[in-house]
Amino acid sequence: MTNGTDGDYPKSESGKPVALEARRTEGDGRRYSPSVARNRDPILSVFRDHVCKGGHVLEVASGTGEHGAYLTQALGDLYWTYSDIDAESRASQKAWIDASSHDRLAGPVVVDASKGQWGDVERPGYWDAIVSINMIHIAPFEAAFGLIAGAGRLLKPGGKLFLYGPFARNGEIAPSNAAFTESLQSRDSAWGVRDLDRQIIPLAEEVGLSVAKIIEMPANNLSVIFQRQA
Repeated sequence: MTNGTDGDYPKSESGKPVALEARRTEGDGRRYSPSVARNRDPILSVFRDHVCKGGHVLEVASGTGEHGAYLTQALGDLYWTYSDIDAESRASQKAWIDASSHDRLAGPVVVDASKGQWGDVERPGYWDAIVSINMIHIAPFEAAFGLIAGAGRLLKPGGKLFLYGPFARNGEIAPSNAAFTESLQSRDSAWGVRDLDRQIIPLAEEVGLSVAKIIEMPANNLSVIFQRQA
């Protein structure tokens, strides 16, 4: 995958892209994402300071698996479980587990965020953090709704939901994110940059999650951290 055209984007079984970039694959099956290379250090900094340094983490839509590998390498008390609906992504996540120098990566499991039950990871009160990076804008809104409901259902008291990606705020959107939404909706009308204040925070509050921190990130992205109320 080299040229970045629509034909090069990784596809799901339905034929729709599961990523908006070409990804390099190593001989051992590990895949590499250009966007992860750009954002993994800012995400690590936020995670260390505002999410958790240890505990059990469930990542929803883990993609290549690089974030889990990178964060667990840096934070030695994190136990990370991969999940994805896409078989090729799960294969990459398995390859990252196999290549890891530690035993704190688990999965991958199939989790469809839009569903009311998440199978093997359905352990209420078990998870210290649930993570979703660059997912809710390239999925139907039902996935965002289900992700937040799942966090409210499964996080332990005081646990964190960590979202990373582009957002609008109270109806206002950065020009680059507006253009991004147009591009996304040209591929699938159900996709698009979500409004944090009007669409996401109200859903979180309904399931007992409150905003703990909103942090501006490079390229008009945000790190949004919700905390489950005790």
